[in-house]
Amino acid sequence: MKKLLLIILTLGLNACAHYPDVRPSSKGNHKVSFLTEFEGEGFREGFGQAKDFCDDVYEKKAVHSKEKSEYVGSMDEESYNSYKKASKVVGSLGAAGALLGGKKERGVGAATAVGGGIADSSMGLGYRYTLYFKCR
Repeated sequence: MKKLLLIILTLGLNACAHYPDVRPSSKGNHKVSFLTEFEGEGFREGFGQAKDFCDDVYEKKAVHSKEKSEYVGSMDEESYNSYKKASKVVGSLGAAGALLGGKKERGVGAATAVGGGIADSSMGLGYRYTLYFKCR
C-alpha cells in the first residue's frame, strides 16, 4: 500500500513539477528521457530534472548511474547531422545579412534566415537522450 501511495504521489508531483521527463521506478532506478538535437546533448537538462525530482520527492540527492544517446531520426544519421549543421549556418548567415546588410541585403538575409530556420525545424530532434539515476 505504501509503494502504491508513493507512486501515485510521485506521478501527481510530476504533473506540475519541473521534471516532466522523469520516469520514476518503484525499485529506485529512475530515468529521464527526452529528444535532443545532437548526440551528446542532454546531460545538463537531464541531471537538472533528476536533481529536482530527488529533492522534491525524496529530499535526497540524485546520483548518476549511466546515460546514453541514440539516433532516432527518419533519415540516415550522417545526412541528418550534415543537414542540421548546414541549416544552422544558413540561418546564422541570413540573420547577419538581415541585421548588418544594406536595403537589398536585409530582405535577402531575412528570407535566408527564415529558410534556414524552416529547414532546421523540419528535421526535428534526431536523438533520444536517456539518463539513469538513483536518489540517495
